[in-house]
Amino acid sequence: MNLKPETLQRIEEVIPHYPVARSAVLPLLHLIQEDAGFISAEATEWVAARLDLQPINVLEVVTFYPMFRQQPIGRRLIKVCRTLSCALRGGYQTCAAFEQEFKVRRGGVSADGEVTIEFVECLASCGTAPVVMIDDDLHENVDCARARELSARIRAEAAARR
Repeated sequence: MNLKPETLQRIEEVIPHYPVARSAVLPLLHLIQEDAGFISAEATEWVAARLDLQPINVLEVVTFYPMFRQQPIGRRLIKVCRTLSCALRGGYQTCAAFEQEFKVRRGGVSADGEVTIEFVECLASCGTAPVVMIDDDLHENVDCARARELSARIRAEAAARR
């Protein structure tokens, strides 16, 4: 497993904060996903070995919490809220617009590796539904037209990096 030295240092700093090593599983998984982008089978085994657990004990945590990904994602992550307020105000159509713009289904990675789109539960902005989070930025009142505008911006930013 290839983690940055800073991540390994943070892991070593986190573990002693927990009187029972098993309690450090969640923070370690967060640190690994932040660094690697997802939790690989190798990472699951590494955490288990580091905390003196069975790999199944770590895998139970990875598969229970929806925020942990077991597959790589695109460079940009588009999260579309699907809870009631957003659904009633067009969240499903907004998600479909992003899928159409990037020619990728939810959970997949666009052909250029740039984007992954996923449905998520409540982004805590029901009054401005439908809401979308792109990486760490919240976008409110995202209808299909706004989804196309945001998609164009993502493509322009990707082109500028090349």
